[in-house]
Amino acid sequence: MTILLFYLAAFVAVIATSLVITRTNAVHALIYLIVSLLATGFVFLLLGAYFAALLEVIVYAGAVMVLFLFVLMMLGLGRDGEGRERELLQPHLWYGPAFLCGVLLGEWGILFLGWSQPFPLHAVDAKQVGISLLGPYFLAVELASMLLLAGLVGAYHLTELQRRPGA
Repeated sequence: MTILLFYLAAFVAVIATSLVITRTNAVHALIYLIVSLLATGFVFLLLGAYFAALLEVIVYAGAVMVLFLFVLMMLGLGRDGEGRERELLQPHLWYGPAFLCGVLLGEWGILFLGWSQPFPLHAVDAKQVGISLLGPYFLAVELASMLLLAGLVGAYHLTELQRRPGA
């Protein structure tokens, strides 16, 4: 059962990430990126990496994405900013992210209602995580930070193109 949940969460992460890449509206892409990060956190949870799962949800999906969303909202304000915000509130634009989040919520319910502890539980403290992140996974951490920076720069350029009258 756990392997099915793992593959379903991985599928949601892949679909949401592909939707991040294909969206032309930066706010829609960020919403799908939040869904992708939640699915990745669920995958970490299923693999037994509880601390990484919590960090994924709290730090990335929570803090960083909200910061990106606020930056985009601040950069996108202009004469027609209010009209664009009204377009974002249309219900049909939220069906995709809502469906993917519903799949993840169903997985949470299945996992916690019928959980038979598929993997051993052991505590991992912050020191062990720090040693791992700055040791063998140093390159991956730096690449992730560069990816976040590239996303921020790309979001700025997308909103700048929308503000230019000739673009």
